[in-house]
Amino acid sequence: PLLFETDASRRYDRVVVTTAPADVRRARALARARMTPEVYDVLCARQLSDEEKRSRADFVVDTGAGPDAARAAVGDIIAALARSGPGTPDA
Repeated sequence: PLLFETDASRRYDRVVVTTAPADVRRARALARARMTPEVYDVLCARQLSDEEKRSRADFVVDTGAGPDAARAAVGDIIAALARSGPGTPDA
């Protein structure tokens, strides 16, 4: 989650961001042990917005549409990368 905030994204040829609707992200996080709404809000406030992360990504996988859709999106990314070849910027 801090790939962009720490400028670590420069170390990678491509960045894939996973996303889901805000209510889905919140529900998933709050289902974790020891996660509270207050802690979740603090963590979110420290990170870039989902919109900003998506805009900086080379690829976006919407996990809110379910696992089958996410798997298909990952397959599309792999195919695009295979077509573009190693190190080429326009996948």
